[in-house]
Amino acid sequence: MLRRIAALRPPPSPRAATYSSKSTSIPQKQQRVRDHAFDGIMEVQKRVRRFHALHSLLLYAAAPTAGSRGGGSGAVSVPFTHLGALARRQLRLAPLDAGRFLLRHAHAFHLFLHPVHRMLHARLTPRAAAALRAEAEAVAAALPSASIIRLRKLLLLAPPRRRLRLEHIHLLRRDLGLPDDFAESVIQSNPSLFRLTPDGFVEFLPVPTDPPDLTGAAVERARERHYREHRAPGSGEEDARFAFPIRFPPGFKIGKYFRIAVWKWQRLPYASPYADVSGHDLRSLEAQRRMEKRAVAAVHELLSLTVEKRTTLERLALFREALGVPKKIKEFLLKYQGIFYISTRGNQGKLHTVFLREAYYKGELLEPNEIHEARRKLEELLMISPQKANLDRMFTSMGRGWDELGGGRRGGAVLRDEFLGNGGGQKKHADTHGADSGEDSSVESLYID
Repeated sequence: MLRRIAALRPPPSPRAATYSSKSTSIPQKQQRVRDHAFDGIMEVQKRVRRFHALHSLLLYAAAPTAGSRGGGSGAVSVPFTHLGALARRQLRLAPLDAGRFLLRHAHAFHLFLHPVHRMLHARLTPRAAAALRAEAEAVAAALPSASIIRLRKLLLLAPPRRRLRLEHIHLLRRDLGLPDDFAESVIQSNPSLFRLTPDGFVEFLPVPTDPPDLTGAAVERARERHYREHRAPGSGEEDARFAFPIRFPPGFKIGKYFRIAVWKWQRLPYASPYADVSGHDLRSLEAQRRMEKRAVAAVHELLSLTVEKRTTLERLALFREALGVPKKIKEFLLKYQGIFYISTRGNQGKLHTVFLREAYYKGELLEPNEIHEARRKLEELLMISPQKANLDRMFTSMGRGWDELGGGRRGGAVLRDEFLGNGGGQKKHADTHGADSGEDSSVESLYID
């Protein structure tokens, strides 16, 4: 009986069965496709964040006595027992993680037995201190012009009042290339350009000397440059007038109708991210689509203002209302994977970093700046293999230093076997031959100021 009823039913219409696949609108929800070039950048940044966290703890632990030791942050040393306790309490690191990180990055941190206290101490190597100084000098060099323009353009992205919370800008200061004391060195030092309100907001103050292209978006300049260089005979300006540079990740499936939807979206007009659209009527579907494209342009512009064309999703969410971005910001950005990329590498999936795709090629920034180049020096230092550090010679006269490093005899034995090997099979290091010939280790020479 059931077979007869099924036979009487009309076959499903092929148009109805494939209706969703033939839709010429960009799907609201898309699966994220990984791009290993951007994920590789975040694997390096994981070490950089851990380095800065331990360096901040080192300065915090040495703060009461830093003035008496002198020599800058590179010469400050603290007992490792104190540093390890702070790392476990404030950074929530496992008992052996702090010591393991310092040993794996022996070119950045120097562990030595204090000649007076006879305790294991830790400090930065001269190369690591020089890398931090180079970044600070690059930030100071960009302060008079570039940093001020970035901050003013950031405030212009918050119409109509052109103001943002100081605490939100403070969390974004490193991405914008601003110094830690930017509230004094940038805002209060330029009262004709910025105004700090009593309730904690930073306001934009217009001046007659503002350049005419201050409200010009980066995508507009890139679009105009690309159109002039690659204009083909017979190509219309309508296709490139509101288009964004799009490059989908490897493995992203682009169907026929999805390609048509992207082509329609590229031709869709939108208002500038610097324009005040607070009074626009958004009841029509066409107006909502244009506002959504304007939100894409606003996120694109904020990422363009950053030094390395990236920031975390959590910091970007702080400016969501000012940029006009929907509440579900992650799903919103995943909808435009050809423009942005979200990497979850670096903190067990808890950290989300948003990249501007067009600014990178094979994991390299296309237009590097001095601040980025200074940060690259620290990244290269942290990526040096620990086998190139002669750890055996470093701990020759330490005595119980391994036990202090591991928080006890058992932990010290674990770290000693992990980095130097046990008696059955000792690890080979690059400087073993140099130790036998009586030459100084290339790493130990870095500790001499």
